[in-house]
Amino acid sequence: MAIYHCSIKIVSRGKGKSAVAAAAYRAGEKLTNEWDGLTHDYTRKGGVVHSEIMLPPHAPPSFSDRSILWNSVEQIEKSNNSQLAREIEIALPVELSREEQTRLVREYCSSQFVSKGMCADFNIHDTGNGNPHAHILLTMRPLDEKGTWAAKSKKEYVLDENGERVKLPSGRYKTRKVDLMDWNRQENADLWRKAWADLANDYLERSGSAERIDHRSHAERGIEELPTVHMGVAASQMEKKGIATDKGEINRMIQKTNRLMREIRGYIDSLKEWLAEVFAAKKQLQAAPHSPDIATLLTRYLSIEREKSRKYSQGWQQQHTAGELQKISKAIVYLQSKGIATLEDLDAALSSVDEEAKRLNTSVVAKQKRMRTLEKFIEHGSNYNRLKPIHDELKTLKNGWGKKREKFEQAHESDLIIWNAANRFLHANLPEGTKSFKVSEWQKEFDELKAQSTGEYEELKTKRSEVKELQQIRKCIDIVEQAEQRTQEQTHQTPRRKKEDISL
Repeated sequence: MAIYHCSIKIVSRGKGKSAVAAAAYRAGEKLTNEWDGLTHDYTRKGGVVHSEIMLPPHAPPSFSDRSILWNSVEQIEKSNNSQLAREIEIALPVELSREEQTRLVREYCSSQFVSKGMCADFNIHDTGNGNPHAHILLTMRPLDEKGTWAAKSKKEYVLDENGERVKLPSGRYKTRKVDLMDWNRQENADLWRKAWADLANDYLERSGSAERIDHRSHAERGIEELPTVHMGVAASQMEKKGIATDKGEINRMIQKTNRLMREIRGYIDSLKEWLAEVFAAKKQLQAAPHSPDIATLLTRYLSIEREKSRKYSQGWQQQHTAGELQKISKAIVYLQSKGIATLEDLDAALSSVDEEAKRLNTSVVAKQKRMRTLEKFIEHGSNYNRLKPIHDELKTLKNGWGKKREKFEQAHESDLIIWNAANRFLHANLPEGTKSFKVSEWQKEFDELKAQSTGEYEELKTKRSEVKELQQIRKCIDIVEQAEQRTQEQTHQTPRRKKEDISL
């Protein structure tokens, strides 16, 4: 089944990332970053089934070489917090052939990015696990007509209401940064996400597939479901090996809850529709304002079933009657326990079950959202505590130590990147001044919420059992209604037949 996934991220030097490293990993190649001298070898990485670089007309032909392109980006960006590249990751429809998938990504890159002046380096990954996807790395600095990197932005003076420059206490004039390109506009994300859905659906239609994808969120589509969390490479690999992860646990609970709520909603909607038809029919026939007692209808159902069984053997009759009697007894006990006597009571009970199911679902969703947040805190907190000794050791190697510090950084490159990412996340999302990160407390809260969610899920299962019981009662009432309708039709036909006999 085609799924929609389109994530947009920035490869930033300030977050310990490298455009060369990102390109090497996505392409499964060995590249050396000339900016810091580090070599990134991902030639053993499997699953890269297609690699391609697309350039705007004014780009140097040498940029078709992945190393030259991304090293040029690294060299032109001087700041320690430079934004080096934009990455777009998209899930590819499994209904399309490899050739169609490649043409789809190529057309998407051409229409949305290369035509605007960006260089696009895209790689298609497929390890055969049913999750083909593409990574698109995009340049973020424009090229001029000569193929030279141009400025991303410019500074301009801030003017007051009189058109005069605003002077700061330092004596300097206040300025602001103005982007020279519109590539970083927030609304682009929505445009690119929609463009991917539209183009992918076009390819699916042309291939004869009925599958379609939708870029809109569940809320925008009116779907009362919680989306699953993105697993990430590490968690996905652990799950494949049979190792349960917090992300996996969250997703399993979300999927189970969503399925259960869909089932409950289906039963309730069906029953509500049926009741509406029954009430409308009775109103049209100017029937009594209140329906007959449901228990009476179920007793009639037993009589009808008993009459039907007469044409079978006595043994089968006894077995069938016993089964039906057990079913109806269970239904009557349920109705009495819920105070349901008439169809109007049944309608009210359905509304009550619906509201309770929604309440439980809302509670589960809130807990799952908190669990998603806690999972991030636990992950980053664990990484912070585990790798802090490496960071502390690096701090003891001052810049003057030269090669020793450089050698240490190279040996612990990935660990330091992970620690820095954890450090930034925790300090950005926790109260200012937080010194220690109590992962055990987060884990305890996570486990408690998980247990509570499981309990509420079991309550939802009870609600499903209730609406299934009501659905069974509805089927019995339907049989009674059909039998009574046939009887009425026969009653209306009998006088006419007698009149016809007399005329003969």
